[in-house]
Amino acid sequence: MTTLKIKKVRPAAVLPQRATAGSAGIDLCACLEAPLVLPPRRHALVPTGIAIGLPENTAGFVFARSGLGIKHGIALSNGVGVIDRDYTGEVCVGLLNQFEEAYEIQPGERIAQLVVLPVLCPPIEEVDALAETSRGSGGFGSTGK
Repeated sequence: MTTLKIKKVRPAAVLPQRATAGSAGIDLCACLEAPLVLPPRRHALVPTGIAIGLPENTAGFVFARSGLGIKHGIALSNGVGVIDRDYTGEVCVGLLNQFEEAYEIQPGERIAQLVVLPVLCPPIEEVDALAETSRGSGGFGSTGK
């Protein structure tokens, strides 16, 4: 079995856990000394207090928590965070308040989820042409509504 290694880099850090046995992600918690108010339409970089050691041929992907997004408008400021396998610094989460009401992030609150996924790193080769497909270069909406 592959292991995700986690190191606390701040004493108050909460080790991430799965909310249920079937959860794909582990919850990342805010490592704050005091509550942090996230005003409407503003963003903040929130520390988690942990660093991770990812298994070979994987990367960490940070996703929003659906409850925070739907109920409070809190999303990731960069859509999805990507943690490269060779990054071993503190994991921080960029959060964006999309709603018109301020949101208060509490110390230890679950703010995002980390999913570890396999990653392919094929060599890059420049070519003059690509294989023909039925779609071709048709993009944005080209396959219908």
